[in-house]
Amino acid sequence: MPKTDRLNGCLDQIELEFVEREATPRLLMKLSIQLHLAGLSLSNTVSFLEVFGVKRARSTIHNWVHKADLQPHEGRQPDHVAVDETVIQLNDERYWLYAAVDPESNELLHTKLEPVRTNAFAHAFFAELREKHDVDDAVFLVDGAAPLKDACQRHGLDFRYERHGNRNSVERVFCEVKRRTSSFSNCFSNADRDTADDWLRSFAFAWNQLI
Repeated sequence: MPKTDRLNGCLDQIELEFVEREATPRLLMKLSIQLHLAGLSLSNTVSFLEVFGVKRARSTIHNWVHKADLQPHEGRQPDHVAVDETVIQLNDERYWLYAAVDPESNELLHTKLEPVRTNAFAHAFFAELREKHDVDDAVFLVDGAAPLKDACQRHGLDFRYERHGNRNSVERVFCEVKRRTSSFSNCFSNADRDTADDWLRSFAFAWNQLI
């Protein structure tokens, strides 16, 4: 499918029910949300709107992304699921980002930001993943992280250790998230955990539309 078709389909799926008295044309709002999630900084997104004679603050565009409440589609049935965790900097604090990816399609299935890395949080992440997708018959690809192994065992899921190969799909996602949060200092600065979690779900939505 051409990228332009995927972009159009993505725009159609961005709902603006939160809008009450917004002077900005809805198409430009949708384009701004999509462009920012696809990699454009908030400052450059502001410049994009100015080309059409629309002046908006960076905080306004940030709020559009947050209020649109975007997240990956549910109901997937992958054969394999690559799961990993990585550290994300949020202001001056470190958080753990859990992510599950279908290595065949490279789609992000689920993300969750947690304050610490424990068996309990890993177990909760897998519980949410199972609620959203049909993964009970999938083979989970994990590295040597004890919390991920423990969560698979507690949920009765088939898993195997794999440090490369199909697990590279989740590493690519982490690289892009870290590129965004390090390059665009306004992404996770002065943001609380819930706001960052919302952004990550929105990022997952856009990632799945454009891969």
